[in-house]
Amino acid sequence: MNKKAIDRKIAFKFGLLVLTTILNGCATTGVDPAGPWEDWNRDVSSFNDDFDETIMKPMAEGYTWAAPDVVSGGVTNFFSNIQDVGVTINDLLQFKLGQAAEDGSRLVINSTVGIAGVIDVATMVGLEKHREDFGQTLGVWGVPSGPYMILPFWGASSPRDFVGLIGDILLDPVSYTVFISGGLVSAATMGAAILDAADWRAGLLVTERIVDETALDQYDFLKAAYMQRREYLILDGNVPDPDAELELDEDFDADLE
Repeated sequence: MNKKAIDRKIAFKFGLLVLTTILNGCATTGVDPAGPWEDWNRDVSSFNDDFDETIMKPMAEGYTWAAPDVVSGGVTNFFSNIQDVGVTINDLLQFKLGQAAEDGSRLVINSTVGIAGVIDVATMVGLEKHREDFGQTLGVWGVPSGPYMILPFWGASSPRDFVGLIGDILLDPVSYTVFISGGLVSAATMGAAILDAADWRAGLLVTERIVDETALDQYDFLKAAYMQRREYLILDGNVPDPDAELELDEDFDADLE
């Protein structure tokens, strides 16, 4: 290994150590690690709700009304196919080589036979869609989540997932068109981003109604749901069963007696 490669490896490990130290500090403040920023989070959540009611929800409802199912399905597939670029890279960063081969195959098949991803041919032939992002990659590498936080416009997150969000932007091919293209392509990119946002928000309309009808405190409900969902994704669904742990503890106590 040459000197430049060694220097890059040392720099990477040092950066990861610094990030882990910062997040560990956030997570060990002596209060609930999932909620020390509750006042800030509730204020930002209120701002996001107002923005959503004024801009995002009407746009999503208009999109749902105007776009036939076949069109909205094609839009969803198109952006899902672009996301598979980052998914495949994160598979590799997490050393999930078999899954990386599957997601890479999805990307190739949908980008070609599926007409730039508009048709999800990969799912038709049995290739499963996976959800991997850089926040999950950091979790697999051992970086702690840090406290629950809400970002303006974006919503639920954590310090680790905020860093992961920056990584995801860097892994998104659409992000680079602004820097390497003229105004026409940049305008098209902005239009694509708005369309993606409308399609994403439209997909949440049913979920929103369920949350509104069932959650007594929407903030606490969404906080718990987000943290549990992130843990589920990082562990690939292999979340420890609390009931099983309780049974093991009871058996251990019985043996002691």
